[in-house]
Amino acid sequence: MLTNKKVAFIGAGSMAEAMISGILAKNILQPQQIYVTNRSNKEKLLLLQKQYGVETFSNLQDVLPNMDIIIFAIKPKDIAETVEKIKDYTTKKQVMISVLAGVSILCISRLLGHEAPIIRTMPNTSAAVGESITAIAPGSFATQEQVALSKALFKAIGDVVIVEEEKLDAITGLSGSGPAYIYYLIEAMEIGAKEIGLDEKLAKQLIAQVLIGAAERVKSTDLSSQTLYKQVMSPGGTTEAGFKVLESYQYQEAMVECIKRAAERSTELGKLYSFVK
Repeated sequence: MLTNKKVAFIGAGSMAEAMISGILAKNILQPQQIYVTNRSNKEKLLLLQKQYGVETFSNLQDVLPNMDIIIFAIKPKDIAETVEKIKDYTTKKQVMISVLAGVSILCISRLLGHEAPIIRTMPNTSAAVGESITAIAPGSFATQEQVALSKALFKAIGDVVIVEEEKLDAITGLSGSGPAYIYYLIEAMEIGAKEIGLDEKLAKQLIAQVLIGAAERVKSTDLSSQTLYKQVMSPGGTTEAGFKVLESYQYQEAMVECIKRAAERSTELGKLYSFVK
């Protein structure tokens, strides 16, 4: 489906690199099919070119008209400035994919000034190892074939779900930002492991497998998470002792508020662009 398609990444940050790494690892695209540009960090472009063999460019006029898919992987605050620079070299035949938190399809459409098919998505940086979960929300001008094309692209980096756009802010707070919450937990577990006398290498191996095993258990059963953690505990045992500490620090309540606040922030970012007419 993606054979001979040319894809341009506008932006060369961590998400773009994670997607490029994952896509190439699955051989969904070849390096010569991928073009990358950014606003000013030429060193990063050279690094991507050297590491992945992709094409880099700065001449928008020569490259963008030949692209089949354009992926916006910039900071949300830069969307208006970026689209202003590229819109004259785009057409409504190109598929526009956004991975920007909070920026609506309507905003991008109005900035472009033509009826391009726009697909708003929310992957996460686990794309780099092919384990992202990407939510896809098609715009009104996107055909089923174009949605399938986008789905195939993101399938290369993990699972895909199709949702209504109104759900994307909540999904951003949960799975878009989710890897950072897990890495923060891992850091705490690493610190704890060091303080109880485990060396760093062994601790990393243990923690990683604990998380992988727990995730696979969740995926493989209909049991609730509460049932699963209660199965680990026995009265007066080690897990219960540790669990009481988590409860005393309101660990679960903090995580709930963390997710809610991230989702709210995605909505706030969207409102920053409501001025676009």
